Amino acid sequence: MRVENSFIPVRGVGETTERRLWDCGVREWDDFHADVDGVGPTTAERIEAFIDEARPRLRERDSAYFARTFPDNERWRLYETFRDDACFFDIETTGLDHHRDTVTTVSVYRDGETTTLVNGDTLTAGALEETFADAGLLVTFNGARFDVPFLETSFDIDLDYPHLDLMYACRSAGLTGGLKTVEKEVGIERDRPDLSGRDAVRLWREYERGDSEALDTLVSYNREDTLNLESLAEQVTTRLDERAFGARPGE
Repeated sequence: MRVENSFIPVRGVGETTERRLWDCGVREWDDFHADVDGVGPTTAERIEAFIDEARPRLRERDSAYFARTFPDNERWRLYETFRDDACFFDIETTGLDHHRDTVTTVSVYRDGETTTLVNGDTLTAGALEETFADAGLLVTFNGARFDVPFLETSFDIDLDYPHLDLMYACRSAGLTGGLKTVEKEVGIERDRPDLSGRDAVRLWREYERGDSEALDTLVSYNREDTLNLESLAEQVTTRLDERAFGARPGE
């Protein structure tokens, strides 16, 4: 589903009204007309006003506008439209407290390339700001509560970009548990299925004691986490799309 299939940002339009529009053949903004069945004149005016405002924002690739206007639980709808501007990322740390613990590695997958920044070497505030610069859409798993505030606190940077946290999208699709649990459920395989977050801490401590191979393993693990986010985003948004837009009565 693309944002131009959506009418749910409009005040007074919920899932039922939006589905009624789709069932009446109004499947995208270009199909809308004021006398469509099941929509009153006030709501029709609001829809037309939204479309008039949203069209130039879409041409400008203004993902922040749509992140503001779409309900939080419907932000997954931005993915298909802004996937080319997406910035997938994952961090590893020495613990869960972003005030006391340390970020060890950050992997970012963007524009077909993966960058990994390592503490004590390439991981700096400036490098992070450059890596995330002008991101159209951040994509994480539990990043809203963990990765983003951890980086902002640790490096005094601002990551106020449109954000799709796949943990919540997965829950909407009936997929619960941590990242690796969800990956197994949807069939995403790993090269190192036996590694966990605890192993990431252990590997960093071993690296600090001089084991360079431990860092190689940690970086590989972090990069795999990040790359798998793209596959997961594709699968979970497809599930939500089919449930909301593609599987309606009469089709």
